[in-house]
Amino acid sequence: MAALRREMLISHDSHETRVALLENRALVELYVERPRRSVVGNVYLGKIKDVLPGMQAAFVDIGLEKNAFLYVDEVVAFEGVEAGGRRSIADILAPGEDVMVQVLKDPMGTKGARVTTDITLPGRFTVLMPYSSSVGVSRRLPEAERDRLHAVVIPLVPDGMGAIVRTVAEGVSDKEVAGDLEFLLRLWKRVKHQAEEGLAPEVVYTEMDLALRIVRDVFSAGFERLIVDDKALHAKLVSFIKKSSPELVRAVMLHRERTPLFEAHGVLETVDSALRRTVELPSGGSIAIDRTEALTAIDVNSGRFVGRKSLEDTAYRTNLEAAEEIARQLRLRDIGGIIVIDFIDMEESAHRSAVVARLSAALERDRTRTRVGEMSRLGLVEMTRKNVTEGAFDVITEECPCCGGEGRVLSAATRRIAVERTMREMLEAGRASAYLLGVHPQAHALLVTPGNNIAAALKEQTSKTVVIVPDAECGPLEVRVLIEGSTGQVRRGIKDVFRSA
Repeated sequence: MAALRREMLISHDSHETRVALLENRALVELYVERPRRSVVGNVYLGKIKDVLPGMQAAFVDIGLEKNAFLYVDEVVAFEGVEAGGRRSIADILAPGEDVMVQVLKDPMGTKGARVTTDITLPGRFTVLMPYSSSVGVSRRLPEAERDRLHAVVIPLVPDGMGAIVRTVAEGVSDKEVAGDLEFLLRLWKRVKHQAEEGLAPEVVYTEMDLALRIVRDVFSAGFERLIVDDKALHAKLVSFIKKSSPELVRAVMLHRERTPLFEAHGVLETVDSALRRTVELPSGGSIAIDRTEALTAIDVNSGRFVGRKSLEDTAYRTNLEAAEEIARQLRLRDIGGIIVIDFIDMEESAHRSAVVARLSAALERDRTRTRVGEMSRLGLVEMTRKNVTEGAFDVITEECPCCGGEGRVLSAATRRIAVERTMREMLEAGRASAYLLGVHPQAHALLVTPGNNIAAALKEQTSKTVVIVPDAECGPLEVRVLIEGSTGQVRRGIKDVFRSA
């Protein structure tokens, strides 16, 4: 089998950071972060607001809009509290108490964040677990490498603490792995001291931003290259990688082409297709993805594919294709929770087992934990996929006001950012000193708002004068050049435009 070609693209501007992971030039994972960042991984000194013995849970004020949810099984042994066994939450926690917690899952919808007292601090090669007593090494590594890394960290972990050595530590020197763990031990001392001196609710540790986090957790020698389109972020990432994995710096590149990074690598086309409910399969079949509050249902259809042998053969071949594509779409759309897949019915049990095996194998490259059940005689497969943050498609889309949330459309912020980005690219590519640009009336309303002087911002970025007017002939994301020339020509042209309107 040919080696997997892996690449990472990071696009950054004042509005958002986007990270794309490519395998053999195909987009497999997409992450988007805007000013309202994820809080997963943050550590807070919280205050217990309410204890509910009937739910075996407590609500914790950590300073966010909604109180966080702490389940009894997420309360580890600390300060004399015994772990394990049947415990009542009321015997462990009481209203008014301070407690240090870490966010496991972002607030979503009407639910607050989910938290744990089992703090973990991730590094480049290791993860420190202050309230655990086990030391482990990633099972994805060869046995000999696991033994070596285990021997490196065991002497460094204090009694009563634990650690995990990550997959990216493969081939890394003993000194680098040890240095990473020693840094985390110093970090834990600072976090604990701040919690002891702090006043709840207060954040005592903030997780890295998206770009640094993905590079820390994912980027390794297995990547052919990492391309960044922002000079400042490029320098920041190079500095970070030099400290932890200097041999990887050569793979970090700055995108210098005129064509935007994501466009140059065909990422935008894949994102657009991934917003659709139906995904076509190579043979002519398709899968339909429907997300609800309770679960995600995926239906496999044979479509125009009829095969050459029998209905069983058609179903089997279509299901094998669907299993591969479903695994890819789960990663790409970051779909979590309960997932039910309705494969095409097959009579032969060997075929059913082979399809489930293909699905499981395709999911092995997914960093998010998944569990896949057996296929029923009706062709149903139940599986779960851990969901801790809003996926990229939850960030870039919003409920459609026309259909009451049955479908998804690009959010107002996404439309505004896309139009502004197009205008900036047009101005940078053009040679005139001034432009009169037309945009869809709805886009114009999003751009021209109190406190948002888009024309001034574009002039500062491109050194070109721009006037933006509503143009009913434009599509929702389209930008039309109505006049290009000198400032005087644009001013005279505005009068002509409004006179003819």
